[in-house]
Amino acid sequence: MPPSAAARRARVPDTGADKRAAILKAATRTFARRGYFQSQVADIARAAGIAAGTVYLYFRSKDDLLVSIFERTMKEAMEEGQAAIAGVQDARERLRRIARLHLERMGRDRDLAVVFQVELRQSTKFMERFSSTYLRSYLGIIRDTIADGQAAGALRSDLNPTLAAKALFGALDEMATNWILSRRRYSLAEQADEVIDLFLNGLSELKLGATKARV
Repeated sequence: MPPSAAARRARVPDTGADKRAAILKAATRTFARRGYFQSQVADIARAAGIAAGTVYLYFRSKDDLLVSIFERTMKEAMEEGQAAIAGVQDARERLRRIARLHLERMGRDRDLAVVFQVELRQSTKFMERFSSTYLRSYLGIIRDTIADGQAAGALRSDLNPTLAAKALFGALDEMATNWILSRRRYSLAEQADEVIDLFLNGLSELKLGATKARV
């Protein structure tokens, strides 16, 4: 029996999507190593092994490339994060998983980390745009987790969950920036547990029994 039209289409590679992904990968590498403002579309095309004009078939401009890198990465991060915490009732464990995923994502692609931690922050225009879109939604996942923990009595209820979410994101963000700037080579993801322990338990000296009860 001959294959259906849908089956035939499924076997044909999506060359458009593949090409777009290859261009974004080349743009990420180019922005990270040359700097966003020092990079040209021709540099990105060269890195991707294509003609400069081909880039414009998929992206309107260099700005569009940077926006697309951010949006794709944040979309993947939110989908991965929501999948990781689905069905997990304990808010502390959910925060731990979010933190580990955040640092794992940055730690497995240094070029992407440089673009996120350095290049995206070179322009107020970009920062304002990004803060009002996917970043707000990403912070919302953390905020909702904290709010759930407060409602369950597992976390302090006297703190603003939005402020707490920003504080945790800021701590993870600083860990990623420090990892980029450090001359040492170490696992970024392995710092997640310590960041969460600090966030949940603070710096106060705790008795062993109390520590076990709170972690």
